Amino acid sequence: MAYAVFAHYRCDAADAEAVRDALLKMREYTREEPANVTYEVHAEAERPGGFVLYEVYEDRAGFDAHGAAAHFEELILGVVRPKLTERTVTFAEVL
Repeated sequence: MAYAVFAHYRCDAADAEAVRDALLKMREYTREEPANVTYEVHAEAERPGGFVLYEVYEDRAGFDAHGAAAHFEELILGVVRPKLTERTVTFAEVL
């Protein structure tokens, strides 16, 4: 069953460009992962420093492989998360 992720990220406006750049690089790498179906990055129109990610993987194992990838460690754990002031993530099975 396909596995989806909805992530809401918030950072200070001063960090928004660095977070945006890292998320866009992450999108490039993730779209090349064999189990990735889609990876979309959105900037909130009325909240500077607000981002929404929508990701779909073939299954939970594909998502787990994504989280274990070197580019996840480098960009998400190394760049994005340290700059976040708020983070909420919802996991869902695609019906």
